[in-house]
Amino acid sequence: QVQLVESGGGSVQPGDSLRLSCRASSRTYRLYGMGWYRQAPGKVREFVATVSWGQNRTFHRESLEGRFTVSGDNAENTVYLQMNDLKPEDTAIYYCAASDREWATLRIPDYNFWGQGTQVTVSS
Repeated sequence: QVQLVESGGGSVQPGDSLRLSCRASSRTYRLYGMGWYRQAPGKVREFVATVSWGQNRTFHRESLEGRFTVSGDNAENTVYLQMNDLKPEDTAIYYCAASDREWATLRIPDYNFWGQGTQVTVSS
């Protein structure tokens, strides 16, 4: 099994920055992708950004490009999300996800391991 441990969430003011981190522990699975999704109250879970080592590229939600940047280390099974100029609409639970599927890109069904989530609240 794969366990994902997220950190870095919190409560900030508009315009602030946060960096989320996630580490996957896996002794039997090779991970081909890791990334971030978020779910705001009353809304469906949505894609934020992923690192696809199988496809050798990153994916970002178009509306977040320029403010959010994903990065990761396949050897360490870690993924990070740098979030700048945060806005109240970024308030959500942010979930780390990982995939042992070589073709994983950004779709939620591509990812078969999920963290518990970390709360990000942006409010003045």
